Amino acid sequence: MKVQSYKSGKVGHVEIDSTAFGDKVMHRLLKEVVIMYQANQRLGTAKTKTRAEVHGSHAKPWKQKHTGRARAGDKKSPLWRKGGTIFGPVPHSFSFYMPAQARRVALRSALAGKMKENEFVLADLPKLDKPSAKTARKLLVDLGSPRRALFVLGKPDANVWKSLRNFPGVEVRTAEELNALHVLNGGLVVAEKGALDALSARVGKQGEKAAPKKTASKKIAKKSTGGDA
Repeated sequence: MKVQSYKSGKVGHVEIDSTAFGDKVMHRLLKEVVIMYQANQRLGTAKTKTRAEVHGSHAKPWKQKHTGRARAGDKKSPLWRKGGTIFGPVPHSFSFYMPAQARRVALRSALAGKMKENEFVLADLPKLDKPSAKTARKLLVDLGSPRRALFVLGKPDANVWKSLRNFPGVEVRTAEELNALHVLNGGLVVAEKGALDALSARVGKQGEKAAPKKTASKKIAKKSTGGDA
């Protein structure tokens, strides 16, 4: 597959072997995985007070009968203003997890979609001795000043991260920690050669074990226990 490339300030195209990522985008699986990642990011701290927790007196506002009014227990009733809440939210975790293989397939599918839509750049990033926002700005301008960009590194590089972290819409990740949500939210994906190799080994089709072949079940002859009648 032919994808965009970046080297020495020039943007071109290069042919890569994309068989490890496949050519099919599994939209339903991507949706399920994105919902999982987003649910795991929720704090779940929403809380309302019940009638047992709101401030107020337990005294009965008026006697039960002979007033012409409806019966009332106390002013903390949910029917009253400033009363408690019925079945309101309480702090809890929204987290759930999907199988590791499903997450790997989703990441592979997200990368395949970026390559098909021409939103993937194989880049030779400059080596920085210290953080340089000027170099990072030139890099983004050379790539067309994308509104959002995801830089995928083969290994952690503090100088690259510090150079790009203050630009809005730009995110830096390593191939080891990358997931499908990062790719889908990242906009233009800019990956190093080492990161592409690491991703191919991590989520590539060649790394999956072949499914075991089904074998015909053997019929076991039952031993007769009784003699002839």
